[in-house]
Amino acid sequence: MIKLTKLSSQQRQILNGLITGASVLLCCFLMLTRLPGMELLGMAPNWFLIWIVAWSLKRKVFPSILAGLTLGMIQDGMTSTPHSGPSHVISLVLVAFVTAKLQKQRYIKEDFISVAIIVFAMVIVAQTAIAVQHFIYQFRDYENIFKDYQRISLISAILTSLWAPVLYYPLNIWWEQLKSATSD
Repeated sequence: MIKLTKLSSQQRQILNGLITGASVLLCCFLMLTRLPGMELLGMAPNWFLIWIVAWSLKRKVFPSILAGLTLGMIQDGMTSTPHSGPSHVISLVLVAFVTAKLQKQRYIKEDFISVAIIVFAMVIVAQTAIAVQHFIYQFRDYENIFKDYQRISLISAILTSLWAPVLYYPLNIWWEQLKSATSD
């Protein structure tokens, strides 16, 4: 194992960039994968949302929004064709903003239960943003939007919050070790 304190500041930044980038790539692969236990009624966890919550809990508002914008564009590129439906950019930017503001106000504690609850709430926020886009741009009629919104939001929130520790825990440990090595 590498001793972070023995690395220079530049080496730690490069290693952090590689690990952060690898975690985003892992989320991309997990978004496309349906393993047993990861799917309920055709829904899978929103791995990018989990990543955004984990990132935003440790960052200020602007870097969080930038990460939400980036992952939203990646998710749109992976799942949408132009003008085919709502954008994930708006929902992930909104989630990043709200999560960073929660952390800044110290309303939350960073343990698994708190993170799972935050992820659950942020899935509802994200799905609401997507439902509003469906309504505004009239991709679908109002009755179907509302009916599907309830089902999709609840299933996605349950699955995503249950899987949140799988991604949050290793990222949190890494960022804590990096922070302690930087402060030494």
